[in-house]
Amino acid sequence: MATTLVIDDKLIEEARIIGKHKSPTEVVIEALREYIQYRKQLQILTLFGTIDYDETYDYKEQRQRQ
Repeated sequence: MATTLVIDDKLIEEARIIGKHKSPTEVVIEALREYIQYRKQLQILTLFGTIDYDETYDYKEQRQRQ
């Protein structure tokens, strides 16, 4: 899918150099991947403290069975 974006050339060039990318397209793709990964990590953080654990579970007993 071709998309036209207006992005500051200085930002793209700086990101291209820092990331050692060959083209501005690679910069945008990598930036989007990192953005998506970051947002997924934020979603995972909301789960902390919401999972109930079985108080009777004994992991040591489980290891001995194998």
